[in-house]
Amino acid sequence: MKRNLHLLIIDPQNDFCDLPASYLPDNPATRARHAPALPVPGAHQDMLRLAGLINRGRAGLTAISITLDSHHRFDIAHPTFWIASDGAPVAPYTEISAADVRAEKFLPRHPAALPLALNYLDKLEAAGRYRLMVWPVHCEIGTWGNNVHDDVRAAYGAWEEASLGIVAKLAKGSNPWTEHYSAVMAEVPDADDPDTQLNTGFIATLAEADQVYIAGEAGSHCVKATVEHIVEHLGQPLSKLVLLTDCISPVAGFAPQYQAFLQAMQARGVQLMQTADVLPELLANASRGLGTDPA
Repeated sequence: MKRNLHLLIIDPQNDFCDLPASYLPDNPATRARHAPALPVPGAHQDMLRLAGLINRGRAGLTAISITLDSHHRFDIAHPTFWIASDGAPVAPYTEISAADVRAEKFLPRHPAALPLALNYLDKLEAAGRYRLMVWPVHCEIGTWGNNVHDDVRAAYGAWEEASLGIVAKLAKGSNPWTEHYSAVMAEVPDADDPDTQLNTGFIATLAEADQVYIAGEAGSHCVKATVEHIVEHLGQPLSKLVLLTDCISPVAGFAPQYQAFLQAMQARGVQLMQTADVLPELLANASRGLGTDPA
């Protein structure tokens, strides 16, 4: 019988990929080339390896899910939200704490947002997972940067046609008042916004799989946060989760956090594999589907 092998791809989007010039189309509005907003070193090659795995092993894949970081330009983690005490813009990659805001080192551009921002920062810091980081405006809804890497999109499109299936696409990050690294829930869920709360339906879908292969960007943030939440809520033997380590890379400067994450997940029972290790499993599963392997 064919096994349920599920591929979960986290945020395989242009803005996170260190794309070569040949992948950068012209922007007719600016008469310049599009460029990734937050390129992760190694991500382009990660996506090429992932696309190759899908193309070669597609008949063995039962399901594919893709998460899509999807933000508004105005967002609590974008420079558009903040201003420095001297009126200067806040540069990307600035960390902002609740203490900074109370000291008026940084303030929301919109004064009415101050209570909401402080409430968020207090809850975020109490959770102990992250401090607020101001990122470049990225994965803005409707933009080229929000789109999936072309090779991955072509590969999963071929899978859809061959399997007569649909790739599940899970958008996250459209609530501008909370960070949403994890595809499972926001860092500080909003009681009035179900999209920020624990996605129990998706967890249940993963629970049905015999194996869940996980790839995407970035290993230090969105992959890390998503997998941590899955591990926390799956409630099953975690050996069914497989991190494809040659299809994941960390944000520049965050390699130690990524390595610590890999070690922590491995200690919990999550498997670490590469595409070369996984391809034989997919090919064997494809054979089961043809009835040539009764095992």
